[in-house]
Amino acid sequence: MRRACCRVVESVGDNVEEFAVGDAVVPAFLGQCDSCSSCASEETNQCTAVPFVVGPGMRRDGTTRFRDSQGAPLHDFLAISSFSQYAVVDVTQLVKVDPAVPPPLACLLSCGASTGVGAAWRLAKVKPDSSVAIFGLGSVGLAVVQGAKMCGASKIIGVDLNPDKETIGKSIFFGKTFGVTDFVNPSQLGGSSVSEVINAMTGGGADYCFECIGVSSVMTDAGRGKTIILGLEQDGKPLCLPSLEFLLGKCIIGSLLGGVKPKTDIPILAQKCMDKELELEKLVTHEVGLQEINTAFELLLQGKSLRSIIWMDK
Repeated sequence: MRRACCRVVESVGDNVEEFAVGDAVVPAFLGQCDSCSSCASEETNQCTAVPFVVGPGMRRDGTTRFRDSQGAPLHDFLAISSFSQYAVVDVTQLVKVDPAVPPPLACLLSCGASTGVGAAWRLAKVKPDSSVAIFGLGSVGLAVVQGAKMCGASKIIGVDLNPDKETIGKSIFFGKTFGVTDFVNPSQLGGSSVSEVINAMTGGGADYCFECIGVSSVMTDAGRGKTIILGLEQDGKPLCLPSLEFLLGKCIIGSLLGGVKPKTDIPILAQKCMDKELELEKLVTHEVGLQEINTAFELLLQGKSLRSIIWMDK
């Protein structure tokens, strides 16, 4: 993905003391200045000093460091430029990691894996012995599975139209199951709805639901309790819900990087990976060189990969 990568520091700017040449680092599309009120708060991961912007990548001073061969300005994506061999990254958007962390794992923590694990760990705050339903078992959804398992959830229900995802979600890795305990395929329920099936499986509804596919109808039908929205519908449809559902306890929470504070939480997640408390290696299905980048995208579009690692030097 264009917003997930790991790098090595080649040089640093004036007055940069936090990093040195040769440091292993993970860029993050969210900044963390550790000086503003938002960074000091436990309720948000969105830095006030470096606000999240989707538009053309610019530095905080409104300029770009990139030029084409004719001298025209170029803009990066979310200020990270993951597909380029060199990038200029704001010090607030860079996280130092232990060089012992394998690059494929560090790369995952730059975006998707942190988003999924963090949604369960930081946003939902999944409790031990609780029930969880995850709609969409792509790489982000499977990272939610790992986060829910890490938090001690006893019933983890995966919902996906692809029957292969049941095998992946229930697979054994490093002697442990990946995390999915039950699987629901919406196309194989006869006359029952997904919510009816989940209600029956959990005795009234899952304690936590995670929407990872970006479909508004799923967002509104996810069930009682906490619903964490990680997917983004392409055309930005509004969500329509009866107000009574909120009075009855429904809670919808939006997610940006899973509530993870990059500089604070990514090193913690990296250590959990090294300790095998998280088994995110299973998300990496392919590794290719930069020249094969289009092949990686084709595999993704065909549903044949979860995460492809693109090596710049292979």
